[in-house]
Amino acid sequence: MSKRKQLLPRWVLFVSNRFARVDRKGRSAVTTFLASLGICFGVMTLIVVISVMNGFQMSFIDAIMEISSYHLRVTDVPPAAAAGFEQFCADSEQIRAAVPFYEAQSLMVGTANRQAAAIVRAVPADICSKDNGFAKELTLVSGSFDLSGDTIVIGADLARNLGVTLGSSVNLFALSGGSDVDLLSPDRIFSVVGIFQSGYADINSSYSFISLAAGKRYFGKNASLVYGLKLRNSGADSEAAAMLAAEFPEIKTESWRSYNRAFFGALRIEKTMLMLLVCLIFVVVGINIFNGMRRLVYERRSEISVLSALGGNSRYIQIIFILRGFLTGFEGAVPGLALGLLLSVRIGSVFVFAAKAIYAVQYFFTMIASPADSIFIRENPMYFVYAQIPARIVPQEVLLITIFGIFSSLLASWVASRSVLQMTAAEVLRDE
Repeated sequence: MSKRKQLLPRWVLFVSNRFARVDRKGRSAVTTFLASLGICFGVMTLIVVISVMNGFQMSFIDAIMEISSYHLRVTDVPPAAAAGFEQFCADSEQIRAAVPFYEAQSLMVGTANRQAAAIVRAVPADICSKDNGFAKELTLVSGSFDLSGDTIVIGADLARNLGVTLGSSVNLFALSGGSDVDLLSPDRIFSVVGIFQSGYADINSSYSFISLAAGKRYFGKNASLVYGLKLRNSGADSEAAAMLAAEFPEIKTESWRSYNRAFFGALRIEKTMLMLLVCLIFVVVGINIFNGMRRLVYERRSEISVLSALGGNSRYIQIIFILRGFLTGFEGAVPGLALGLLLSVRIGSVFVFAAKAIYAVQYFFTMIASPADSIFIRENPMYFVYAQIPARIVPQEVLLITIFGIFSSLLASWVASRSVLQMTAAEVLRDE
């Protein structure tokens, strides 16, 4: 007996199916179709927007992690323990790269005394072969990453600000460092051998790289050697820091979470607010479903009274309408999921099409209103920039969006059908 009570009676599914067949015409059918269409567009829009935003944000995050920040920064490694520390990092399965570097701030002087503030980082000359992530995110626009001697590789925007090209000379005129380093000097001349581009504009406009040997020579004896560690799992930074502290108690570690707290916090808030704004689509659709289901319950009050008179439980009758809401959400969420994934994968083509379509519309109306001004109409180049950034689909987020689309319909149906519990067969039959 207990098992029968736990199972959903077959008549509930039968009646729900019959209601769905009968309601394929009329206002109920139109309301259901519009509700499913709203959920479809809501799920599709949210998946595309979040995937595109992930593409933008992850291009920034990847560049920062691989070039600038690292997952862990380790300082105060005793010189006597440096070899053992590097060997420990090389043998650890959690650490995929350990890069020693010096860093200083500089005022660079380029061609025609053009000046720009920059960060000068001294790294090993073979960093590109030891750190695949660094080599992947740092794309050389021209030249090579050759740090032999007094050579320098600078960002593309920094090179533009200084007015330098390959073979030009830059002077680290002002350089932060210890007491044994001159703050101002016209003799720190470096030859530009490479110009790079990354996915983050601040790195392109402020970073430059010299050899580790040059850093030791120019940054002074008091310059602090920092080890940038990259982990196989960025989320395991706390475990890796604890492991290093247990093996080398004298060192200090700083995680990427604290080092970039403000920037990553801003990205998280931006993404959260965008999701909340787009989720308003589901609120509107949920209200539409709620009103439609209330009307459906009112139109079916005679059938409800008959089912109640035949001994149907009020909660089972309510489930009939909840199933209708579930099917409405499911029929909208699944196509929305498919369309969202398709557009996310082909987002580059979408941006190119949008650029050409907007250009065609502007050109058409300009030719009608002022043909002479049509020569000034151009395609928006930003769309082609956006087309180069691939959307990044996170399965957990896509699944959550789809479930939320179905749940919004389910919740609206449950709230609207609660009136079934207050109905009595005697009241309905008396009114009839």
